[in-house]
Amino acid sequence: MVKNRQRSGEPVTEIPEVAFSAPAGRPAGVEVMTLAELRERADACGLSTPHRPGFHHLLALSSGRLTHSVDFREHHLTPGDLLWSRPGQVQHFGDLTRAEGLLVLFEATFLDPATAAAARIEDWYGPAVRRPEGAAARALEEAMRQLHREFGALGGLPLEVHLEVLRHLLAVLVLRAAHPAGAVDTDREGACEVSETYLRFRDAVEREFTRSRRVADYARSLGYAPRTLSRATEAAAGVGAKEFIDRRVVLEAKRLLAHGDRSAARIADRLGFADATNFSKFFQRRAGTTPIAFRAAVRGGAVAAGSPD
Repeated sequence: MVKNRQRSGEPVTEIPEVAFSAPAGRPAGVEVMTLAELRERADACGLSTPHRPGFHHLLALSSGRLTHSVDFREHHLTPGDLLWSRPGQVQHFGDLTRAEGLLVLFEATFLDPATAAAARIEDWYGPAVRRPEGAAARALEEAMRQLHREFGALGGLPLEVHLEVLRHLLAVLVLRAAHPAGAVDTDREGACEVSETYLRFRDAVEREFTRSRRVADYARSLGYAPRTLSRATEAAAGVGAKEFIDRRVVLEAKRLLAHGDRSAARIADRLGFADATNFSKFFQRRAGTTPIAFRAAVRGGAVAAGSPD
């Protein structure tokens, strides 16, 4: 999975992008397996190194413990936890021999548009780990088990019918995962209804963070006072508007540092900094390490400058 490229006589290790690939004889767009089945795969060892899938992961742990890193933040999973990582996020698995559970892999296009919208599957800011409780937890567990049973029942129905059953069962699962009643999240967003002000600001940041890091610019373009944006962002995400913008810039910087071999100057230009010096100062202040040190750490399989859950 890891590609080595040669530059100036030295190999440069990049974090690979991983496309969805259905097993032979299986429907494209979705796959369901146990962690035991995942361990038996020939390429399972590559999961312990950072990679960037182009599809969703829904992982429910039933026993044991598992450390899983998503966008350079470690999550320590225990039975009952549900992890949802999204396309484009850099991730890697910890020791898979100490955990059992079910893993669902799916492409966004496998779901119908209405379900995808209702489940907010493209919400990269949603919490990576949720812990549903009580009836919600039991319903989620049954939805995942039923999807797993149907995935393994190939041949029991005509293929087109089998695909539609899988699509509907996956829809039930992602809707329950996106709205787990009684969930206790470490992230404040998702614990209550978020305001339209925050959602508009969040979407604007996603579009414009490489052009502006000033709250005043977003306030002006959206028609709000800067204080209004900060209050809405604090209520929804637990941080002020400026902190929210800076965190998005840092995340993209980490992805660029980890995923390719761009120089600090090129990354600075990509993120809208005047020069590499300003970018390096910003990154070290916000991430607690230099860009070079971060790149070296993450390519060694480590999680740099981030507090674990």
